[in-house]
Amino acid sequence: MLKLTDDGIIIVLKIIPNSSINGFVIGEDKTLPAKLKVTAPPVENKANKAVIEYLSKYFKIPKTSISVIKGETSKEKTILLKTKDIDKVKLIQETLG
Repeated sequence: MLKLTDDGIIIVLKIIPNSSINGFVIGEDKTLPAKLKVTAPPVENKANKAVIEYLSKYFKIPKTSISVIKGETSKEKTILLKTKDIDKVKLIQETLG
């Protein structure tokens, strides 16, 4: 799920911690939350930090512009990517939308 806001774009991801690699798992049904595998364990906020770091590198957005706004202790997270850059918004939409 994607939602454009005045602040940027809100995405919903299902996180799969303790994976062998970091990366997106995108199924054909894009109405479901996209999945993101991270190698970090779901303890002491490590998985959340890994998610933010991965999204930052993948979409080339500063870590300070990415925040978990819902689901900090859940596998399903709502994340705000603060960007007004049209090219980055398009990349996010093409990747997850």
